[in-house]
Amino acid sequence: MIIKIYNVNLIDPFTNKEGVVDIVIEDGIIAKLNFKSSDINDLVASNSQIIVVQPDFIEINGEGLYVFPGLIDMHTHLREPGYEYKETIRTGTLAAVRGGFTSVCCMANTNPVNDNPEVTYYILAKAKEEGSCDVYPIGAITKGLKGEELSEMIMLKQAGCVGFSDDGMPVMNSLIMRRALQYSKAIDAPIISHCEDFTLSENGAMNEGKLSFYMGLKGISKAAEEVMVARDIILSKYSKGTLHIAHVSTKGSVELIKRAKEEGIKVTAETCPHYFTLTEEALKDYNTSAKVNPPLRTEEDKEAIKEALRSGIIDVIATDHAPHSLDDKNTPFEQAANGISGLETALALSLRLVHDEVLSLNKLIEKFTVNPAKILKLEKSGIKEGQEADLILVDINKEWIVKKEDFASLGKNTPFDGWKLKGKVLLTIKGKKVFNMLKEDK
Repeated sequence: MIIKIYNVNLIDPFTNKEGVVDIVIEDGIIAKLNFKSSDINDLVASNSQIIVVQPDFIEINGEGLYVFPGLIDMHTHLREPGYEYKETIRTGTLAAVRGGFTSVCCMANTNPVNDNPEVTYYILAKAKEEGSCDVYPIGAITKGLKGEELSEMIMLKQAGCVGFSDDGMPVMNSLIMRRALQYSKAIDAPIISHCEDFTLSENGAMNEGKLSFYMGLKGISKAAEEVMVARDIILSKYSKGTLHIAHVSTKGSVELIKRAKEEGIKVTAETCPHYFTLTEEALKDYNTSAKVNPPLRTEEDKEAIKEALRSGIIDVIATDHAPHSLDDKNTPFEQAANGISGLETALALSLRLVHDEVLSLNKLIEKFTVNPAKILKLEKSGIKEGQEADLILVDINKEWIVKKEDFASLGKNTPFDGWKLKGKVLLTIKGKKVFNMLKEDK
């Protein structure tokens, strides 16, 4: 396969290079990368044309388009093993490349839990056999996600895990979390914390406030998240461990992380597109597709998340891709599963931050590539001649309608069905694997 892309705008935060380039890719390797100009056409309308598309040859006039390094999602639920009716490694990685992700990190809450090397080996073998992109397992912090006994973290790291999380379940025992953070130093891998105090959130279904009262639903207070963010920051300070806060949703959490960073505590953080796009108002009609954990918060929280992304307090945008079956969501609101199928909409939703001048395009891509790679110590180096192609071609101005029935993911649970979004991945290239969405018109 030979791919030639002419006059395309390249933005690569790994190499800190930007410019108009011609790229030639031969059999999965970047054969030529010719810079023609240092000027980037910022958010110009696309007038690109496909010159040739053949089985073994693609030639594209990339004027008005952008090339970025392949995106990294450090928070994905692929569900396999054990919940293949929700998602599989095959369907989840297909959804990933359609959304521009060439690397995904899959959480440990499978069945059996990824708390032993055998499960890690299974995931890696299955990904090699059926996956469309790189898959990096996240091991469990505790055995069975029960929060009672540490998993064999050293063995899991040796087997291929790049981080550790009981995501979906908080580690309520502070001593266990302290020990996990201490281990994180020895194994040089982050502890990814699901910050939730079960005693404050138990049986809650949405953000606690006037709307939850009006809807007759038990609320989850912001304190349920913030208390655990504060605890884990304190434990990280004393253990000198490596802490990463998952799915930040509140203004209070942002302020705690900001102070921790100012003190030099080793903490990083992520948020998800739904937390800077939606508020609790999306639940007004008991819309279970917008039910997530932590829950959607208020307008004030949403704006605080956006400001934290702008200022660098939040390092990463992750999807928390949580696919569910129709039966999981088509139930009374209180019983409905939490989660959004997010891989195929994340980039377009996040590009709103660029169009609204919250983030530069470079900074946005940095939060999807360089920052997660640094946190997880993934061997990624960007777009360079002589290296394997790991990149995406994007029309940041192409408008399209979200149609959940067209998702590659088995999970059709999205609150964005029917939304008009701007920004579409046209081509995803991971070595010799080429995923061509150039002719799609959705």
